[in-house]
Amino acid sequence: MAAPPDNDVLWARALHVKHNGSPALTGVSIGVREGEILAVGGPRGSGKTTLLQCLSGQLLAQQGEVWFNSTPVHTMSPTNRERLRRDRFGWIDPAPVLVPELTAWENAALLLMLRGVNRRRAKTAALEWLDRLDVGGCARKRPYALLQSERQRVAIARALAPAPSVIFADEPTAPLHRADRAQVLRTLTAAARSHGITVVLATHDADTAALADRTVSLLDGRRVNTVHLPPVADPPEQAGATGPAETEGRAACSLSA
Repeated sequence: MAAPPDNDVLWARALHVKHNGSPALTGVSIGVREGEILAVGGPRGSGKTTLLQCLSGQLLAQQGEVWFNSTPVHTMSPTNRERLRRDRFGWIDPAPVLVPELTAWENAALLLMLRGVNRRRAKTAALEWLDRLDVGGCARKRPYALLQSERQRVAIARALAPAPSVIFADEPTAPLHRADRAQVLRTLTAAARSHGITVVLATHDADTAALADRTVSLLDGRRVNTVHLPPVADPPEQAGATGPAETEGRAACSLSA
């Protein structure tokens, strides 16, 4: 069992995961540098969520290794993995999961209070992030009184407020209208860069992936490289000439080594 490179805050090797007998990840290896914003791209069902769950210690792969800051996550006890997720990681779901009995600011401050931060400090941090995400006016409302997009912003504030080492964002703007996505993503990425937070971002949206420092792609549970092929040259004009679909640029996917 070899330790990961020193400059990788997260490192996984040869992950194999099956769900109900069907392969979700097949031999995926990945390294994430400290402070990097990494997009994990691919269509739905390609294994993006499963990879984030393995990297964050929520899910143990049937085979393979996961390391965080040179500590083997895959050999940790369930209690230590839970503590790691609470103290060092943040998670953003594609749909907001909030505590219905708590107000928006209490939901945003929840992880801080679970870490033992006093209520006043936790509230101050929560309100700051709610303001930055343009939902400060909703701070005293409970989730049922919020729009879906407002609930998602509260969930993002909850992940950012404790300033975790790593945020795992699984399609974080899925519930948002297109007009809101860019602003929320800019806030998330700017906060990550200013606070030195590493972000692993699962997305099937090219515009979202473009905000990352680097993108890796999955297809059917495997890492793939996209190979861009040159456009097909137009043939001399003749009867039965090829249509536009045959003359556009092409791209093919190949499995990573």
